[in-house]
Amino acid sequence: MAETNHLPPAYRGQHQPKPLPFDAAKLRGLSERLLRSHHENNYTGAVKRLNLIQQQLGRLPGDAPPYQVGSLKREELIARNSMVLHELYFANLGGDGKAAGAIVALIEARYGTLETWERDFRQTGLSLGGGSGWVVLALDPHLQGVHNYWGWDHAHSLAWGTPLLVMDMYEHSYALDHGANARAYIDAFFANVAWDEVSRRAEQTRPKR
Repeated sequence: MAETNHLPPAYRGQHQPKPLPFDAAKLRGLSERLLRSHHENNYTGAVKRLNLIQQQLGRLPGDAPPYQVGSLKREELIARNSMVLHELYFANLGGDGKAAGAIVALIEARYGTLETWERDFRQTGLSLGGGSGWVVLALDPHLQGVHNYWGWDHAHSLAWGTPLLVMDMYEHSYALDHGANARAYIDAFFANVAWDEVSRRAEQTRPKR
């Protein structure tokens, strides 16, 4: 730690992993083994990687070649988004899966019914099955409403959008429990959504009238 204290905050790489916000033994259809592996290996790994990348950027000489800077900046974005998306993902799990609160009205305003929205969200997830990516219900300021977005990797996100509900579709999020059966994983995801957290995010970020 001491060797990085002289660096500006942007380069110190002092991010710390957040603990799981739920009892990993109590989710339905997602085992404790899977959740702990996901958290400890994939999420915590992204946090550690981000710290190292930022420290490397801080130690680059002023005449570092552009390709070296560009490579590190790309990896920084990937690691940063992985950290943030994983934190949002874990935080919107641990609930009873019953949609309620402010988010329901926002969804119905754009999709007509909750069922129509859920079908769209699930189909977006299935389109990423067997590969990698994220499904994000985001608040889109341009639309003044919510919309489901597809992300192939950690570098895909809606400009200016605020994630409200995040589903990890990388195989590490379900293969230990469900193998290649992405549909079963999506069922388990919906059974455990913490809709109170999704509504809290919506209330915190939606435009004030």
